[in-house]
Amino acid sequence: MLVFSSPFFIVIAGLLGLIFGSFLNVVIARLPTMMERQWRQECRLSFPEANIDAPDDTRFDLSLPASHCPQCHTSIAWYDNIPLVSWLALKGRCRHCQAPISKRYPIVELISALLCALPAWLFSSPEWAIAVMGASLTLLALTVIDWETLLLPDQLTLPLLWAGIALALTNISPVSLTDSVMGAMAGYVSLWSLFWVFKLITGKEGMGYGDFKLFAALGAWIGWQALPLLILLASLSGAIVGALLLRQQQKGLQHAFAFGPFIAVAGWLGLLWGDSLLHWYLSLVLGVS
Repeated sequence: MLVFSSPFFIVIAGLLGLIFGSFLNVVIARLPTMMERQWRQECRLSFPEANIDAPDDTRFDLSLPASHCPQCHTSIAWYDNIPLVSWLALKGRCRHCQAPISKRYPIVELISALLCALPAWLFSSPEWAIAVMGASLTLLALTVIDWETLLLPDQLTLPLLWAGIALALTNISPVSLTDSVMGAMAGYVSLWSLFWVFKLITGKEGMGYGDFKLFAALGAWIGWQALPLLILLASLSGAIVGALLLRQQQKGLQHAFAFGPFIAVAGWLGLLWGDSLLHWYLSLVLGVS
């Protein structure tokens, strides 16, 4: 079909990526608040003696309330909500109160465009390319949410996991169903084991259960064989960024450090260039050419 012919497919994918990026900004901004409201309600019902304040009854989800300025609360018109274009036209400020609009919005939209265009360029199978686009966008949302809030929502990690297995089941994924299921199990168990070893030795929790689920999801997409490479890439990149933050703060990290973004980036690299990276890893470690 013409729509899947390159470079037309690449251009369309990139433009759609901008639109999806705009929606991702909504997910990134609202999903943690939605989770907090749900937890507050559950705690209030389970522990009435704690006198926990009831969450606001106003509907709050991914569709309502409509997009608005967080400072002046003016609803954002459609022409001020065009991905990337509106932010540039408004010079990064609200049309009404001139409050600055976070640079995160255009950055997420640009990255989303790239995350959609790259699979369209790299993969000959349009079905797999579209699947990788969806996975890449999910990983981007998880990366930003975890970096900002230390949360990896089940609403994103679990659908990602089951999608990987479903794609293997339908032969859209290059990974076999057996390798996908084994990858999901190995991904979860491996980080769960590391978590408990670290906790028994240090008495501290080195990561959260969301990291286990994310790694399991990536195992479902890329198979168990690439998991050692992914954890190596995630650990190295996390160590480098952690060292830079330590140097910047001098006295040490004062807050918990999100590991999910590094798992997500390593997983994204594995999705796009998994075979090449695995071949490089095996040749480096085992001398296999």
